[in-house]
Amino acid sequence: MKTILTLRQKDVYPRSKVKKITYHTRTAARAILFDSQNRIALEYVSLRNYYKLPGGGVEKGESILLGLRRECMEEAGCAIKPGKAIGKIVEYRDLYKIHQVSYCYFAKVVGKKGKTAFTGSEKTNKFKLLWVPLGKAIALSRKAKPSTYESGFIIKRDLQFLETAKSLL
Repeated sequence: MKTILTLRQKDVYPRSKVKKITYHTRTAARAILFDSQNRIALEYVSLRNYYKLPGGGVEKGESILLGLRRECMEEAGCAIKPGKAIGKIVEYRDLYKIHQVSYCYFAKVVGKKGKTAFTGSEKTNKFKLLWVPLGKAIALSRKAKPSTYESGFIIKRDLQFLETAKSLL
């Protein structure tokens, strides 16, 4: 899969100092998930005031697509049919010593939408699932301002996935 962006600490936080770090790798899967009305799933992290795509870490023993299906069921409350690959984004998050590789795919909702099953952390951060047109998702994501270390990476990563997806349609 084509790498569409590599994010390093200095790309998100330009004033940070470059350090030699030993990272541990985390693999993640994300979706530009369309419903029958051609809207996409977008999570609003209301406590931190930013938006993110459904998806997350691939668990040990899972394939990327199996992890994507599980994450979409949990975060968007629906089964999916994965489609064409959009690309991957590589992140180096120095603070947590994480080298994260996120794979993103187009996907479609299969069947009915159900309820989300957000984790405790996601509930604490007041995640809300929205269904919006792709253009609106991009506009909302562009306006988001990072309020945490993590959100700085998430905003840049997911905005790049959204803009790349738009260019591929």
